[in-house]
Amino acid sequence: MKIIQIEDVHEVSRSGGIFTGTVALKPLVGNKTGAKDLSVTIVSFPRGVRNTFHTHTYDQVLYVLSGKGTVANEKHQVALSEGMVSFIPAGEKHWHGASEDSDFSHISILRPGQTKGADV
Repeated sequence: MKIIQIEDVHEVSRSGGIFTGTVALKPLVGNKTGAKDLSVTIVSFPRGVRNTFHTHTYDQVLYVLSGKGTVANEKHQVALSEGMVSFIPAGEKHWHGASEDSDFSHISILRPGQTKGADV
């Protein structure tokens, strides 16, 4: 068993790839904590920053911590706010990120696997 204090987790900036700007990541559970089948990361998007259409090889759950954002697939776009949960099945082409007028933070829960970007 491992106990993780969120404030003790080093934040990492990431840009490029599927992101339209720079986001902050806090990897809570993953390879470094000994998890083989689970990845749990806080992802914080500044206003207007999102990712582009992409897919994952495993299911993904987004739990919204703060702010206002959007999750979308090829048919639907849904506004998200604190306390909401989004389930994205493996292989579904989708994007998510902050609204134009609010920062947005969510916990991403998925199995480690491949993410395919805009060319999916």
